[in-house]
Amino acid sequence: MTPSRDALVERLRDLLAEQPVLREVSMFGGRSFMVNEKLAVCALKDGGLLVRVAADRHEELLDRPGAAQAEMGPGRDMGPGWIEVAPSALGDEALSAWVDLALAHNRAVTGGP
Repeated sequence: MTPSRDALVERLRDLLAEQPVLREVSMFGGRSFMVNEKLAVCALKDGGLLVRVAADRHEELLDRPGAAQAEMGPGRDMGPGWIEVAPSALGDEALSAWVDLALAHNRAVTGGP
């Protein structure tokens, strides 16, 4: 892992520690956090964050600082509901807000707590 990704993984572990069904998986070239067996967030190798959010909020959330349409590769959008957040936009409050958005979407699709 890279130092920037390592630091983000630790921050995510702290924010997600209370989730009842949490699992870490290597995915998307980073460290993904599965909540209720669905991807919620992923610490990318550059220290950025991949976030799974509600598709109907996608355009609105792209207006947040550092947010961009997630891509699976150059020119291959992952589709609505997949957002990548730049490392420079992941201060403590911003990271917590993105994790909260991911968890809200996760609860909506899994019926989890």
